[in-house]
Amino acid sequence: MPFKKASREVFTIEFGRFLDQADSAAQPDQLFDLLAAFALNFDIPWVAYGPLAADRWAFKRVKYDPQVVLNYPDEWQKRCSEMAYDRVGPVVKESRKQRRAFQWSEVYNDVYTTEGERRIFDEAAAFGLRSGITVPLHGPDGSFAITSFAQHSSGQFQNRAISYLQLAALHFHSRVGKFADSNCIDEGAVLSGRERECIAWVARGKSSSDIGTILGISKNTVDFHIKNVMRKLDTASRTVAAITAATLGIIEL
Repeated sequence: MPFKKASREVFTIEFGRFLDQADSAAQPDQLFDLLAAFALNFDIPWVAYGPLAADRWAFKRVKYDPQVVLNYPDEWQKRCSEMAYDRVGPVVKESRKQRRAFQWSEVYNDVYTTEGERRIFDEAAAFGLRSGITVPLHGPDGSFAITSFAQHSSGQFQNRAISYLQLAALHFHSRVGKFADSNCIDEGAVLSGRERECIAWVARGKSSSDIGTILGISKNTVDFHIKNVMRKLDTASRTVAAITAATLGIIEL
């Protein structure tokens, strides 16, 4: 049953189920799947999570920072990457100032928001992301991450929904941080130039065949390099290897 039509008791039960399942998750990607499933109860299909540098002019991974994960539409991800919206967009700008969850409409209607920044929201709406909530996650050590939830409709979010999504984002952030602390990967892991190229394209969603065409090498050679990266970073899948490489600053998304 969608939460917006549910009773307060249903809110409590579903949130408790999310907490229990999150505490039992074995991998960060499983945690993200649980967070995304929880958001679906609010008719929210898209979630994005990732760390930023505390320095407002930098975008880098802090040592052992949580992974960057998102399920935004591919074309919007591509647009954000091309235009660096994921680094300097209005949501990131506002998150640096806020300690509470905020709706995108608040930023859009703020008198200090520029026309250029409003155009970014308008572009997102054109790709289907018509409204959203962002949860700033400021750590005591200067670490900084954000979680955003986006949906098709342009209506306002209920206060209860915002509260539960903020709590879920905070718990997710805490759990991923514990994974990072318990699986401290050697930042000295050295990847070859070709390994970095291959895993960078994996991070952009390309298949081995696509990567082979881009780099002018065979699919088997691409797989060979990706397996080496997985071994060096001690990861069980190419996707987690790409996330880890980005987290450690070995590649840039």
